[in-house]
Parts: sequence; C-alpha cells; structure tokens
Amino acid sequence: MISMQKNIRLLALFNFFTDFHLYSAILIIYFVQVVESYALAMSIFSVAMVSSAIFELPTGIFSDYIGRRKTMILGAICSVLSVALYAVGTSYLVLVMGALFEGLRRAFYSGNNDALLYESLTETRQKHQYEIYLGKTSSLFQVAATVGIVIGGFIATWSFPLVMWLSVIPQLVCLGISFRIVEPKRRRADNGNVYAHIGEAVGKTLNNRKLRLLSLHHVIAYAVGESTYQFRAAFVNLFWPLWAISFSKVLSSMGATASYWYSGKILRKFGALRILLIATTYGKVVNIGAILLANVFSPVLLATTSLFHGVSTVAKSKLMQDEFTDAQRSTLGSLNSLLGNLAFGIFAAVLGVWADAYGPTKALLYAYILSIPSMYIIWLLFTQRNR
Repeated sequence: MISMQKNIRLLALFNFFTDFHLYSAILIIYFVQVVESYALAMSIFSVAMVSSAIFELPTGIFSDYIGRRKTMILGAICSVLSVALYAVGTSYLVLVMGALFEGLRRAFYSGNNDALLYESLTETRQKHQYEIYLGKTSSLFQVAATVGIVIGGFIATWSFPLVMWLSVIPQLVCLGISFRIVEPKRRRADNGNVYAHIGEAVGKTLNNRKLRLLSLHHVIAYAVGESTYQFRAAFVNLFWPLWAISFSKVLSSMGATASYWYSGKILRKFGALRILLIATTYGKVVNIGAILLANVFSPVLLATTSLFHGVSTVAKSKLMQDEFTDAQRSTLGSLNSLLGNLAFGIFAAVLGVWADAYGPTKALLYAYILSIPSMYIIWLLFTQRNR
C-alpha cells in the first residue's frame, strides 16, 4: 500500500516534468521559421497525432498485457528523442522525425497513465476519489506549462534553439522517475488473442450508448480544441509582440491549473455532465466572440476558456473510466485516443491550409464554428441522464 501511495506522488512529479516545455508558447512560430509555411508547420502537429493514432491500440494492449511501468518507461524514452529532434530542427524531415517520436510517446502515455492512477488508488481503497486525485495530479501539467512558458518566452527573444535544447532536460527527469514506479496489481486481460481483445473493446464502445457519445464528443472537442490551441499563437502574434505571446499562454495555464486542482470538489457538487454542458457552451460562445472581435483583448478572452479545461477533462475521464472494464481499461482508453488523434491529424492540416489561404483569423473562426455539434452531444447525454 505504501508503494502505491508512492506511485501517486511520483505520477504527480512525472506530470509536472512531462509538460515542462519551454517552447510551449512559441512552437508554431518556431516551426514556421524552419519550414516557412503555416500548412507545413501544422502538418508537423498532424504527423505527431496521426502516428499517435497508429500506435494507440498496440501500446494500449501492451499496457494491459505487459504492465503500466514498462509502458511508461518506453514513453519517456520516446519523449527525450522527440524533443531532441525538435531541437536539432535543421529541416522539415528532422521535425517530422521528432513528431513521430512524440506520437509514440503520446500513445504510450495515453490510457496507461490514467489506468496506473486508477489501479494504484484501487489498491489503496481510494478508487472513489479518482476524480480528486486525477484533478490534483493533472493540475501539475498546467503548473509546469505556466513556469515553462514564462521562462521560455523570455529566452526565445534571444534564441529559439536554446529554448528547444533546454526542454530536453525535463524529459530526462521523466525517464528517471518512470524507473521508480511500482507496478500495481490488476486484473490482466483474459483473452490471449490480441484481435479478440481489440474486438471486445470496439464492441464495448459500439454497444454502450453513453460511451459512444462521450467518445464522439471527445473526437470533435480534441480535434478542434487541441489544433486551435497549438495554432493560437499565430493569431495572438497579430495583436501582441513576440515577447508578450507567452503571457496569453500563461493566463491559459493558470486558469487550467485552478480548474484541475478544484475539479474534484466542483464535480461532486454539480455533477460531471452538467459541468461538461456549461464548459462546452461557454467555450463555443467565447471562442467565436473573441475571433469576431479580433483585437488586443481577444487573447485574454480566449484564455478565459481554460477556467473550464481542467474540470471538463477530469469529468470526461471519470465518466469514461466508470464505463471501462478492468481487463481492457488501457485498451479502451487508447481506442478513444486513437479516434481523437486521427481527427486531430486531419483537422490540424486543414487548419494550416485555411491559414495559408485566408489568414489565421478566418481559419480559427471556421474551426470554432465546426466544433458546435459537440455541444449538442453533451446536451443529449445530459437529457438522457435526467429521464
């Protein structure tokens, strides 16, 4: 039991160093400087997500069959290689290689790390507090992002390559932490046939209406939300100077930190579906409004949506974990991530093409309008719950 408590503390530290990227605020600008095109720059993000999608199921199955600790170690190795290749950044091909390793890293972490937390809590008889622990450990992603953005934003005014190389160090720390994780006890996959294991996971998703709608919402929200977040610096740079771009990201990270930290209490008071409905509605209205306004205040408005980011992410995770089976917990999580990453890979490329053709402002507006159906999906789930 002591070792499982240690797992939770180590996972919190792991989360911090995972997202301690000094380049967070300027990555799209760095890519554009190397490849000289919005479309090519966004295609690098697409490569990362599509490769993640390709590896999602194999790594999810690997985690369910082989173990959470080994999966985390492999993910940390890929993370070091990814950031190092980004730092080399001599050509589009090198950046694509970095993106491939980033995708593999995402695949190893996806499903696996939430399953590690869930099973560690189960072993310590604290499973009922999953959303609280997930919120607090996930808040460290945002704390790290805030610190990294502030430091990286200032360093970027002197040297982009230095920002990239310094970002390798936190990933080396993650690798060291992963070796200290203790494998939790869990129910292993019963079926030795990998294809049957996948079939059961797909069947579980298709036959469970709640899980099916949650997955569809995730696909739309992740594809549009993550791609626009990565691209947003290009829009902010239209109104704010380079040195100030980091502050828009800092505002987002600070809001997300608070949102993650208090997510457990908020969800217990208001309920996961109600919070998702409020967060989705607020996000659509504010994002579209900020782009239509298109002035120096727009970045601040966009940053306010982060106040719901943490709590809505934890809400979705809790709702999905409650529907997942123990034997396929990581595989089901990876299947869901696969769909989201594929959608991101396609949409990020489209967003880049739109930006080259129409400019960053119109590209973001089109993207936010296309995400409106995700609000209706949550409404369906909310009304179903109240029947």
